[in-house]
Amino acid sequence: MRIEHIRARLQACGAKTCHEDRVLRAWTQVVGLDTRHRKAESFLPLAVRNALPELFADLDGLVRLRAEHPGEDGSARLLVELGDGQTVESVLLPRDGLCVSTQVGCAVGCLFCMTGQDGLLRQVGSAEIVAQVVLARRKRTVKRVVFMGMGEPAHNLDNVLEAIDLLGTIGGIGHKNLVFSTVGDRRVFERLPQQTVKPALALSLHTTQAELRRRLLPKAPDIAPDELVELGEQYARATGYPIQYQWTLLEGINDSDAEIDGIIRLLSGKYAMMNFIPYNSNEGLGFSRPSWERAGELAWRLNRHGILTRLRNSAGQDVDGGCGQLRARALGESVVAAPVHRSAQ
Repeated sequence: MRIEHIRARLQACGAKTCHEDRVLRAWTQVVGLDTRHRKAESFLPLAVRNALPELFADLDGLVRLRAEHPGEDGSARLLVELGDGQTVESVLLPRDGLCVSTQVGCAVGCLFCMTGQDGLLRQVGSAEIVAQVVLARRKRTVKRVVFMGMGEPAHNLDNVLEAIDLLGTIGGIGHKNLVFSTVGDRRVFERLPQQTVKPALALSLHTTQAELRRRLLPKAPDIAPDELVELGEQYARATGYPIQYQWTLLEGINDSDAEIDGIIRLLSGKYAMMNFIPYNSNEGLGFSRPSWERAGELAWRLNRHGILTRLRNSAGQDVDGGCGQLRARALGESVVAAPVHRSAQ
């Protein structure tokens, strides 16, 4: 279901835009329709009020919590079942954050990611994306939403942008607290600047070497790291939000001194920050994470060169927090991926 379908149902009952917004605000912010000074019957048409029980029942049926795995760091991995029985993952993050999924599966096929091992199964509708936020808000406060869960948001762009627009207006989330994460797609750099709600942007870089990037992200758009950074810089300057570069640290593959030199070359003077994310180990995928000491040394070197770098101890490490792992366990999948040759650098 898409948000436009919800609006169409309300319009069929005689709702005007202000009525639609009131109903959608109650749903997305998990609040009642009544305000402090007015009851719903004083501003909602009778036909709309009569249609609301069935509509809210359908909205409640968009997602349901199938399993929850709390982590020691305050995060919680949620296995979310969609209306057709497919499952995706959301993650409650510390400090009022939430990571949501935009696809069931993923077509990019990153070799170090469990989500992409089965390819793309289906798109997640804009209402289903927002429903993940509603589900989370029924459990705790959510003030920040990152589109970094299962799927590549750029491959479901219309639904993701529709969800972002609702969350950034009626949903009450600040625009810079909506983070669109992508491996890099030229359509993103064309569409996002045109939106009323312009989210912050996170770009999955992972390496400064074009050939290695092609091997690690085999079905991502073929954009060289240098060009990707330039496209990101244009968006950062236009919006006033720094680009968050994502770098999953893979031992022996992209944690070399040469890569650090490459990052310094690419990001020096840019309106950007680097997020180093030590790999969430997946049994059978053939990768491992560097030691925490090594990861810390790499982050220190970048910070010393003026590149703001955060070393993230990925939320949910103690509950197999990597995207797709919880879903794979639930489905009883056993995945083995082709190995990547270690860097000789």
